[in-house]
Amino acid sequence: MNKNIFKNALLVFASAIAFASCQKTEYTFGDLASPSDLTLTATVTGVDAANPGGNGSGAVAITTTASKVITYKIDFGDGKVLMVPSGTINYKYTTPGTNDYTITVSAVGVGGSISNISKKVKVYVAFEIPAAILQNLTGGSSKRWACDKDADGHFGVGPNDGFAPIWYAAGANSRAADGFYDDEITFAKDANNQVTMDVDNKGNTFVLGAAVGFYGLSGAEGQYPLVTKGVKKLAFMNASSASTPAISTRIEFSVPGNGIVCIGMGSTNYEILSLTSTTMMLRTIGKDGLAWYQKLKVKP
Repeated sequence: MNKNIFKNALLVFASAIAFASCQKTEYTFGDLASPSDLTLTATVTGVDAANPGGNGSGAVAITTTASKVITYKIDFGDGKVLMVPSGTINYKYTTPGTNDYTITVSAVGVGGSISNISKKVKVYVAFEIPAAILQNLTGGSSKRWACDKDADGHFGVGPNDGFAPIWYAAGANSRAADGFYDDEITFAKDANNQVTMDVDNKGNTFVLGAAVGFYGLSGAEGQYPLVTKGVKKLAFMNASSASTPAISTRIEFSVPGNGIVCIGMGSTNYEILSLTSTTMMLRTIGKDGLAWYQKLKVKP
């Protein structure tokens, strides 16, 4: 009798162990609660009426807040995504030019629940001008330039796939009657290394025949009373031509408005072929499709 009772007790105990071993451990994350009251602010540095995309630094201060949140995932709209637990970050866009970006924040709550919010920003990123170019062009603040009339080839033309005035190069002081020898071009930089240009043409600008219509004029090649004075913010970029570092700085700039630096060639983009602290040679494709050149020198 006692033996049977003992056997039965063992069977019950073994069954209890077997049953317990089949039980799955259960975990709980608590109540799922999506983040609420989600906010997002994105302030582009230097935005004002004259600079809707900011000061060119590309810097944007981003702040996002929410209730019942563990962390934030921020998609900056430029291909980069970061986890930002604090919800606050100073981000810097790097693509030169003015671009629109959509910033999307995913606020992550308990159990992985997510709430989203987005905001579009316009950001201007200034091209990072090489230090040597910036220094030689502006002298660290501002510098006046003029046509290098004493140099051979201070004005010339060649084929658009070339990088020298092989078809025509003006001799020293050979074109004084054309009226661009007295022009003054001032390049200046600000605290953000953005460069401006102001051209004083003394009332008249020499315009190539093929470019007359580009300026809304009619007539033959010659001098015209174009307005060039006024500070213009230049946009710098890598040269778009097929030049090489052996023959060019590989840097070009775009001039807003009528695009004139010294001579009216019907163009707005200029490649800096060479630049020292006292001399500069520019190349541009004129309205006639040819490559035009002008040499400048620092004006005492």
